[in-house]
Amino acid sequence: MKKSNFDKFPEVKIEGHQCTAGWDNIMDTLQQEISKKQQKKFVIAVECYHGVYTDKITAHLKSSFAEAKIIDTSKAMLDAKQVDELVYPYVTDDPVFGYMAPLELNDFFDEQKILLKRNEINAFEDVIVFVVGCGAALIAPGADLLVYADMPRWEIQLRFRNNSISNLGADNTNAEFSYQYKRCYFVDWRVCDRHKRTLMDKWDFALDTTIKESPKMISGKALNDALLSTIHRPFRVVPFFDPGPWGGQWLKEVCDLDREQQNFAWGFDCVPEENSLLFRFNDVLFETPSINLVFTQPAKLLGKKVYDAFGAEFPIRFDFLDTMEGGNLSLQVHPLKEYIKEKFGMSYTQDESYYILDAKEGAFVYLGLKEETVPEKMLQALEQVQQDGSNFDAEKYVEKWPIKKHDHILIPSGTIHCSGADTVVLEISATPYIFTFKLWDWGRMGMDGKPRPISLEHGKQVIQWDRTTQWTGDNIINQFKLLSYSDSFKEERTGLDATSFIETRRHWFTGKVSHNTNGVFNVLNLIEGREAIVESPDNSFEPFIIHYAETFIVPAEVGVYTVRPYGESEAQQCATIKAYVRTENLIDYRIN
Repeated sequence: MKKSNFDKFPEVKIEGHQCTAGWDNIMDTLQQEISKKQQKKFVIAVECYHGVYTDKITAHLKSSFAEAKIIDTSKAMLDAKQVDELVYPYVTDDPVFGYMAPLELNDFFDEQKILLKRNEINAFEDVIVFVVGCGAALIAPGADLLVYADMPRWEIQLRFRNNSISNLGADNTNAEFSYQYKRCYFVDWRVCDRHKRTLMDKWDFALDTTIKESPKMISGKALNDALLSTIHRPFRVVPFFDPGPWGGQWLKEVCDLDREQQNFAWGFDCVPEENSLLFRFNDVLFETPSINLVFTQPAKLLGKKVYDAFGAEFPIRFDFLDTMEGGNLSLQVHPLKEYIKEKFGMSYTQDESYYILDAKEGAFVYLGLKEETVPEKMLQALEQVQQDGSNFDAEKYVEKWPIKKHDHILIPSGTIHCSGADTVVLEISATPYIFTFKLWDWGRMGMDGKPRPISLEHGKQVIQWDRTTQWTGDNIINQFKLLSYSDSFKEERTGLDATSFIETRRHWFTGKVSHNTNGVFNVLNLIEGREAIVESPDNSFEPFIIHYAETFIVPAEVGVYTVRPYGESEAQQCATIKAYVRTENLIDYRIN
């Protein structure tokens, strides 16, 4: 295997703005802003997304502004027990799933405590006042300066794992990660995102503290200009990778990951809700959650029709599932759209597909049911193994299909499925990405040494029992259709299933291929070839080089673009898989 050329830290270069790095320089910048106003009293709100180490910010403020008054927003919150009671209906007792919370950030605060804090601020004279933490803008809505300290969701998850943060308003640093993540997914992130979106056009400065003790700060205008610039060009988000009980060894080599790790099961190369964007301002890299691009430029990024249907959400994700020299995924099923709306408050469901990026000889997927499967007997067998720990004979009930590299397996919701060992899947799916109902997990433990939760009670409500061998083979395996070809390229339609809102196209090419977003964002991955280059026919963006297995996004605003082999792949055959949202009858894919 050739040396990896996969870019783990893709960046977007931004001109015309400066980025301040280091606490001393950041404090100097704040002091300069204070001096400009020539006010005896100056109030600065340092609004923080959940997961920011507010104690670190406070420590540096105290060191640099010895005479300043510092207000800790957490002191105005409801106590932890009250917050637990507030969020319980949305966190629920289910080990994996909750319900999408409609809460606002002010629901986490005691109104009387907020009034006391405001009175405290008003009583100060001739002094600098810093209000620091989640809800700073609620306590000091008229602050002279608003600094927003943001935090990507992946970094939040890492901080949970090292027991360094609690959930929003909670005192649960040592709680199990699975609980903390669930509470964030259904409550904390929804609440903080709603609050963030009300402030984004008001930020004087944006603060990046993702890397501990390596803070950076840019002006709010610099961030907005950077985000606006991004929707006029192809770009990549910063991928992240995670081990798992069935994980493999392929990602280590192809993506140049830590060889000392046991495995890598997942690679998330396009999940804007959890990935980051890296902006380069001269010699400084500034990291911001990529969801900020969706929030600030939704129509230009997604396209008006997609934005009208989904709102400020990025509805397609690409990720890797690596079982090379690993094990089978869990036997699983995803909820129907009516079920996900009723039980979890989601307006669309997780239709998906497995594009087989690589596979050893003998690789397979479990997909659909055998013709003779009796639902009652299969469910009884699944319930029995949960009770007594015995083995479930999956091949007695579920069809097993041989697969090879570049096959495309379509998985509409309600279809039982499972990728087998010695396979690398490029998973192309709708974005509600935690809604997997595990039916059977081969009797193994999770990475924490504990049994992985099984969701049989949910799963049995959505299994489509008529998706048996004949139907599966006819409808959701390798549904390739040749659309056009020339001496230098071939375009094929590959899916997804008609019940999904995602369309996919594969292009094989030795020369230049022309694409058009037609007002709808595209997501592509280079599935064959070492390098390719994405170009604008009218030079509206700089040429963009991509490497094998890299996923990239082309905003709706881009319009026409071309892709051709480049560098090591010049004149060789390359291939991309492209996904986009079908805009005809789009309303049918969502439940409002």
